[in-house]
Amino acid sequence: MERGKVIVEKVGGKSTVTKCFSKYPLKFIIPRKVGSSETDAVWIYTITYGGGIVSGDSIACDITVGDGCTTVLTTQASTKVYKAVGSKSSEQVLEARVGSNAFLAVIPDPVTCFSTAKYSQRQVFKVVSDSSLLLVDWITSGRHERGEKWDFDLYKSTNHIFHNGDEPLFLDTVFLEQGTHAGIAERMQDYQVIAMVILLGPKLKLIQNQIQEDVKKIMSQSLHMPIIGSRQYSNRHTDHCLTKPSFVASCSIFGPKVSPTDTYSISLVACEFQGIGVVTRIAAMTTESVYNFLQHQLSSMEPLLGVKPYS
Repeated sequence: MERGKVIVEKVGGKSTVTKCFSKYPLKFIIPRKVGSSETDAVWIYTITYGGGIVSGDSIACDITVGDGCTTVLTTQASTKVYKAVGSKSSEQVLEARVGSNAFLAVIPDPVTCFSTAKYSQRQVFKVVSDSSLLLVDWITSGRHERGEKWDFDLYKSTNHIFHNGDEPLFLDTVFLEQGTHAGIAERMQDYQVIAMVILLGPKLKLIQNQIQEDVKKIMSQSLHMPIIGSRQYSNRHTDHCLTKPSFVASCSIFGPKVSPTDTYSISLVACEFQGIGVVTRIAAMTTESVYNFLQHQLSSMEPLLGVKPYS
């Protein structure tokens, strides 16, 4: 497995890359500055030679975000996973450590698997009580212009977050595999994108609250069945009312939940409340609708990152 490594630390009061190396087929692009000169954020673009992940590729990346630093890990375009050759599969592994009062934003474009591709990725994040983490993990159904929709053989994405070293905070796996009785396309029906957004830590508290409210409104509007008085519309309206929504989302909270009445010190309670995260899961019929959702929900992060994510 070929590895790349980046370390970001405070140098002269600024987030600075102090170590960076990579091996073929992985490459890092680190621009001098993204956005306002007043923003203290390091942007790291990951690319692969050949424009995608080839069958048999095995790539690993280690990222360390030092105390008080802000780092963005992103891509220049969707991650293309090429067709599998024989039984060969492709894999990527990301291991990241986020220090005290540090912020890591992992905001790639979606993964797009070609027909017959076999791909797995594992992302492990180690945080402390006042770390902040934004993670976007998403996949499209494939190359629509080629008539490929959920035509790959296997896709597996695992995301684990550990608190203070080895305490599990969030464990999640998405697994899609062609079945003998029903293919992925049949199970996904009209939905062409699935996505997950994780917001964790004190720097993202306001966005956590906002995304939960917005998802409630979106789904309330999408699933609302009109009512006249105390009776629903007649049967002639039923088909319209039950139309499958083009965008489906849900939010849930994860992490330690501490009540202020518990016998903890005030400082411990505050610290634990900062560690609560929000996960948003999305299924959509178009990639554009997910981009629009991400742009809107994450736009308030511009002062932290220098630019609006996905703008």
